[in-house]
Amino acid sequence: MTKLTLGPIAYHWSAETRRDFYARIADEAPLDEVYLGEVICSKRAPFHEPDLPDTIARLERGGKKVVLSSLAEVMLKRERKATEDLVALESHEVEINNAAGLLARGKCPHRIGPFMNAYNEAAITWMAGRGARHICLPTELPVQSIRIAAQVARELGLGVEVQVFGRASLAVSARCYHARAHGRTKDNCQFVCELDMDGMPLGTVDGKPILRVNGIQTQSESYVCLLAETGQLAADGVSHLRLMPQAIDMVAVAQAFRAVLDGAMPAEEAGASLRDLCGTAPFSNGFYHGTAGHEFVAEVR
Repeated sequence: MTKLTLGPIAYHWSAETRRDFYARIADEAPLDEVYLGEVICSKRAPFHEPDLPDTIARLERGGKKVVLSSLAEVMLKRERKATEDLVALESHEVEINNAAGLLARGKCPHRIGPFMNAYNEAAITWMAGRGARHICLPTELPVQSIRIAAQVARELGLGVEVQVFGRASLAVSARCYHARAHGRTKDNCQFVCELDMDGMPLGTVDGKPILRVNGIQTQSESYVCLLAETGQLAADGVSHLRLMPQAIDMVAVAQAFRAVLDGAMPAEEAGASLRDLCGTAPFSNGFYHGTAGHEFVAEVR
């Protein structure tokens, strides 16, 4: 059975917002697994890490499996130490998003996150040889590549995961664009990213929305939405479908995807409810269909 997962929060939400968010997820969302951890900026971690034990306990009481995610970018000694400490844990599965985590984990079992660029069967095979037991594929992969990756993963005994909802992560950088946009430095950012719970909009010179900025991360303006493609993904051997948290009702989003997965609601009907939830945010599935990533192909090919 295909599992529905929730990725780690990418944004700098307040500790109170996170607590309330995960309480609802634990009690109401029809999810199988939840990823926790700071993936984007290590400076944010102290704001919510003290709540992590309680959050884990609440989610597990709600029947969710918890997986801990590592930083996508490791540049400082303290970040390397934090990554080493995280991947050394044996209490929960760990998702690794940076080569520093691979080095520290050795060949002990782990998951590979979407920042590790498992673009082809050779990379997946190599990662499996290093101890990977589960791969989350990058969002840019078209359906043909996903199909091949899923086949290889099955042959190697790996789980394979695809993001089916939420803004796509397009790049991470050593620079903090959020700080720079407000005339601040990365070291003295004053956590200005907390002003944008769904990322900072970035427009073209003629004012058209094109991207979102989230600290060091560049995201798509659109929400990836592969609701209509979930059946094909499951048929192709994808074992886990990932929803990325956005500043909307994620319980309702999870319910829509679960209804389609279970055959309780047609994708068209669930898609209409999703559009109501997401307001003016555009949807995209272009990467999956082999066209420009920001485009939305209305019908599954």
